[in-house]
Amino acid sequence: MADQWIVLADALLQREALICRLAEGRPPRDFAGLYVADEEVERLLATLPGLDGPGPERVTAVRAGAAAPVAAARAGFAGEGRFYDVVAAAGLDRDEAEVLALLLAVEMSPARQRLVAYIQDSVQLPRLTLATLGRIFTEKEHVGVRALAPGGGLIRAALARVTGDGPWATLVAEPAARLIWHLAGDDSPDPALPPGTARRDAKKGAAGGGLGGRVTLVHGGDRESRLHALAAGRMLIAPPPESDAGWQALIREATLTGRTIVLELESALTATGRDVIERATHVGWVLSSAGEQPLESVPDRPWREIAVHDGAAGPDDWHALLGRAPDPAYRLSREQLRLVAAAAGADGGMISPAVRRLAGGHLDGVAVRIRPRRTWEDLILPPEEAVQLRELSERHRWRDTVYGQWHFRAAPSTGVVALFAGPSGTGKTLAAEVVAGELGLDLYKVDLSAVVSKYIGETEKNLERIFGAAAAGDLVLFFDEADALFGKRSEVSDAHDRYANIEVAYLLQRLETYDGLVVLATNLQRNIDPAFLRRISVAIDFVPPEEPERRQIWARAFPPTAPVADLDVEFLARQFKITGGVISNAALGAAFLAAAEDSPITMRHAVLSVKREFQKLGRLRTETEFDRYFDLVNRDPDAAPAG
Repeated sequence: MADQWIVLADALLQREALICRLAEGRPPRDFAGLYVADEEVERLLATLPGLDGPGPERVTAVRAGAAAPVAAARAGFAGEGRFYDVVAAAGLDRDEAEVLALLLAVEMSPARQRLVAYIQDSVQLPRLTLATLGRIFTEKEHVGVRALAPGGGLIRAALARVTGDGPWATLVAEPAARLIWHLAGDDSPDPALPPGTARRDAKKGAAGGGLGGRVTLVHGGDRESRLHALAAGRMLIAPPPESDAGWQALIREATLTGRTIVLELESALTATGRDVIERATHVGWVLSSAGEQPLESVPDRPWREIAVHDGAAGPDDWHALLGRAPDPAYRLSREQLRLVAAAAGADGGMISPAVRRLAGGHLDGVAVRIRPRRTWEDLILPPEEAVQLRELSERHRWRDTVYGQWHFRAAPSTGVVALFAGPSGTGKTLAAEVVAGELGLDLYKVDLSAVVSKYIGETEKNLERIFGAAAAGDLVLFFDEADALFGKRSEVSDAHDRYANIEVAYLLQRLETYDGLVVLATNLQRNIDPAFLRRISVAIDFVPPEEPERRQIWARAFPPTAPVADLDVEFLARQFKITGGVISNAALGAAFLAAAEDSPITMRHAVLSVKREFQKLGRLRTETEFDRYFDLVNRDPDAAPAG
């Protein structure tokens, strides 16, 4: 048995066809609408009410004869099923529902489309025009077209559209294809939805009653925490559409599936979005953003506001997503935890790699990822500096205890900022790698050449990208030669100075709100802006190594597997006052010299390699330093090596 809405549609079509055949005496024609024959002119003129055409009594008589089936169908026009659910969800009145039923019945049946072509006397019009709809629903003035007016229910709910570019009477009413698929039992998402749109249902056991047709503003925290605060059962989460078709698809999808639309805003809602929300009152709307929406961008509808102050994932979130208690090593927001759970599911449930994966891809191009391999044994520092470095790692490790359990005030954040100051090659990068390895974190070395831009505002965008990605994953940010970014602000003499100072101010603000570990490395501490120094948690001076440290560095520079002969480490450490970085380079250079001669690494190779390092540094070679090897390093390079 056919649905009652289809029965009503057929009764209306039958009545109109009878009027055309009996009252107007119009026969079916093979080429109707393609041309006007001579014999048609009189008939067309007779139909014009302004020329006293055939009296309405003939139409009235036919309409009266077909009234019973229409009345019976209207009496039964109610029930259960997807069509009636859509009518209720869209807030359509009885007349708008009848128009929708007629449009759908025609769209879903080629037989009805042929009948419509006959009714409209044109094989080119298988869909109903506005004029025909007005005639079918003539007993209620303008009902047929009012439903399809710009403010009509079918347009408001994006269930149909009016197409065509001819006269108004010939404009065609077309129901949405997504609606027809929905009635057919298919609920695949509308292809016109904005990219990134996601449908989310309430978690099992959650109340999630939905937000009805209200407007809700939610701000603060992270994306997932804002969604958590809504307690909305079924949501359609999307970025603001960039086209009218995207807005219509959002409204239609929410109407058909009974969902609240959640717009994820990165800035103020546009005027277009505000207008759409003010019209689509049957749908629940949520404006989700990190900051508050300006009042002038809020739609002119009753609204409520929710502020999210804490976005940290709690025990319930961990159990729901990972089935376990929170890991005290990771302080994750709800959004981060959701991503970690997805990554862990693809990696055998391992949490640590999943957390590291959070920042993957976001920092490419502006930072180099270093997976720590070296340990405390590889780092040779004076005792005081070594102790300070261990204190740095402990300060990061026990943040939750001090700030979370003991309730010390975080001023201004729980993040740790370290300053490594010292000449190049004294171990600043190595120390950062060792600390990251001790904490089980990855180290990201920021490429300042990719960050600092001559274009106004670009540097801030790059910095936001860095800190935003770093906040998504627990890691160590390492700014080498940091005085290029964190240097002293200058006197404002032109626009360039003004914007350079804005960059420094922005960086200081971002640094104060970052909860991770940041290491700033500089050759000269006095080059750092005093405002940054006030934010420093731990400051460590890296000085050139003394002879005992140099002896250890030289000894460890040659792996146990390297063929070494006649190496005087005591001489090398005593004579050459160079940094650990230079020593490592010299040892590597000596290895290549020996490999080229297919011989063990000897003092001659080591001294010659030190000579090369001195040349790179622009440093003079003195007899006092090279001692008995002075003649060797000043020998003609084309001369044969001494036996």
